[in-house]
Amino acid sequence: MPTLQLFIYIIGFLFLMYMAWSLWTEKPSNIEEIEPMSAKKQILFALSVSLLNPHAIMDTVGVIGTSASVYDGYDKVVFSLATISVSWIWFVFLAILGRITGKIDKSGKYIVILNKVSSVIVIIVGLIILKNIVGILS
Repeated sequence: MPTLQLFIYIIGFLFLMYMAWSLWTEKPSNIEEIEPMSAKKQILFALSVSLLNPHAIMDTVGVIGTSASVYDGYDKVVFSLATISVSWIWFVFLAILGRITGKIDKSGKYIVILNKVSSVIVIIVGLIILKNIVGILS
């Protein structure tokens, strides 16, 4: 099991460092100049940040899965429904917040700041994963 855990941590760390670099270096265009993504691109992007994201997989299996294992029967169903509901509410809130931010910030100035802050947060999470990698290897 430590080999699989180490592999997932390494993939997660590399993914997060790439995402941090992408966020830090991204230069958003003027909102009016941005062309909408095709359906295929939107689907691939959604997959990359959800199902193909090693950190999301670790959270789902390691945190939510472990937490769910302490419940039985009805309690497990309630826990699952609560987890799904909170997840949907959070993502809908983020979508609304993104839409509001896009309407307020036509120049992209605030998005650059938000991307830098997000990049730093992603790096911190990556460093926590790196600490776990070092712990497994030692």
